[in-house]
Amino acid sequence: MQNFADRKPGLGQIVRSLRTESGSAMFLALVTVLALAWANSPLSESYFALWHQEVGFDVGPVGMHMTLHHWINDGLMVIFFFVVGLEVRQEFAHGSLRDRSRAQLALIAGVAGVALPALVYAFVVSLSGGSGLGGWGAVVGTDTAFMLGALAIVGPRLSGQLRVFLLTLTVVDDFLAVSIIGIVYSDEIKLVPLLIALACLIGLWALGRSRQWITGPYVIIVIVLWFATVSSGVHASLAGMIAGLLIPAYPTQRQEVVAARQLFRDFWQSPSAASARGVNRGLARGISVNERMHEVLRWPTALLVVPIFALANAGVDLRGGLLADSLGSSVTWGVIAGLVLGKLLGIGFATLLAVRMGLGRPPEGVGMGSVFGGAALSGIGFTVSLLVIGLAFGSTTDLGRQATVGVLVSMVLAVALGWLIFKIAAKRWGEETADLPMVLDPTVDPEVDHIRGPQDAKLTLVEYIDFECEYCAHATGSWDDLRAQFGDDLRYVVRHLPHHPHGPLAAKASEAAANQGEFWRWLDFVFTHQDALEREHLLAYAEELGLNVDRFIQDMDSEAVAQRVNRDLVSAEASGAHATPTFFVEGRRLLGDYDARTLTAALEARRRGTRTQEAPR
Repeated sequence: MQNFADRKPGLGQIVRSLRTESGSAMFLALVTVLALAWANSPLSESYFALWHQEVGFDVGPVGMHMTLHHWINDGLMVIFFFVVGLEVRQEFAHGSLRDRSRAQLALIAGVAGVALPALVYAFVVSLSGGSGLGGWGAVVGTDTAFMLGALAIVGPRLSGQLRVFLLTLTVVDDFLAVSIIGIVYSDEIKLVPLLIALACLIGLWALGRSRQWITGPYVIIVIVLWFATVSSGVHASLAGMIAGLLIPAYPTQRQEVVAARQLFRDFWQSPSAASARGVNRGLARGISVNERMHEVLRWPTALLVVPIFALANAGVDLRGGLLADSLGSSVTWGVIAGLVLGKLLGIGFATLLAVRMGLGRPPEGVGMGSVFGGAALSGIGFTVSLLVIGLAFGSTTDLGRQATVGVLVSMVLAVALGWLIFKIAAKRWGEETADLPMVLDPTVDPEVDHIRGPQDAKLTLVEYIDFECEYCAHATGSWDDLRAQFGDDLRYVVRHLPHHPHGPLAAKASEAAANQGEFWRWLDFVFTHQDALEREHLLAYAEELGLNVDRFIQDMDSEAVAQRVNRDLVSAEASGAHATPTFFVEGRRLLGDYDARTLTAALEARRRGTRTQEAPR
């Protein structure tokens, strides 16, 4: 049956747009405008009455009754903070926070980006007597979805590395903000539900330690944890974050991928419900529970949970002189100053000082102008800010409404300030991008590079490889699929990027084989022996392939071969290739997936003269 979105090209395009960061941010902005329009329309009474409707259930002795507003803020938003926790765990397991230098820089900038806004808010509010000091938590958090969406719209044309830096930064920011909400803005604590919640957290930890890969047990414990936390008086956002942190994350295990391939082969040869179930279980084993949960929850959270929260919390009635009152309110100006100036100065100058003191290093390709632009966009508080305002003041009180006006004004000012800084950085310091290079450097040289296929082929595919990399095209079989698809229309170029333990020696051995005219036969053979790449193994392969072993040893240990491998390493650095495999299609780095189908689509697009991704011109 044809997909509904596919039957209507216009709708399909809208769906695809909403699944981008800029699209989801625009959708969230539209929902915010809708909430404001509804709250200030003749139907405003229905808006406020809707969120005060009591909703609940009773199942035997267990029951829960809350207003719809509380269900959204204490229920739906737990999913949001749970997803944040999942992302934090991923960053620590195999993301940016594994790099000590990046983690240290993110920690310094993140703490400054929380502390300085709070101090600025407290200073501004205290100037008029201190009424409203309890709302200082409204300026500590950053709305990651809005911030990344704004970056995609007003940031540099290519900002992948800046995006990674800001995501790493918001990991620290979100953790601190949620901790503040859970500790400072919780209600009176009840001991028994709190003990049940702690037992649930221990259960999640135990499941993770046992490497339980089935999702169900985690989901059940998280649901019980939510009920217990809400009943205990601790704000559920903290439980959501901690629960996400306890869901295990780890890099994809190659042996599990291989096992899943065999299971699929069984299904191919004998399709049945049992073999299909085996395939599903095998695929699940290959990917961590954390990543599977994140994949399921990521877009529903961005396109459903957060917009519903915005609809329920952003609608402030501006009539009755609220705007005039807000302009004279220290709470409004405290929120604006804390978010717009506090975030900019806290994150920007903390990063600058940390880099100059050698306490961390910024991502490659990201200048300090771009860092300050990203710091300005971090002043978009929104989700966390509105949540804290509701907890500190109540969203319908005068102070709550004035603080909400401050949050909405801050969003506009933060985006405008970020746009201005990015423009200045591009014009004055040449920071037109904030990403790794995208263009192959140097271009393919038939005199130096290893080329398979006709010299005058219509298409060129360059792959940076490591002989120990389990995901390179020769290891996965992608190259065989591409060769069958394109034949003599494709020339394939291999460059070295050894980063696994045995990679450097294996790369030198391949160049020693190349000196005897056997590079490609060596490559095809050695990629089938990735588990045995010690020196004695390589010498045995040379003998098995009929090479002159004495010459092979001499060349493998020579300075000339070392320089040849180093040439490719320098090229990888200049081209933005940091891991294997990295592919360049017609001289432009491929982003995202690199399976045979994706590579085929990219090559076909280049053959038609179209681009599949944004790249420097």
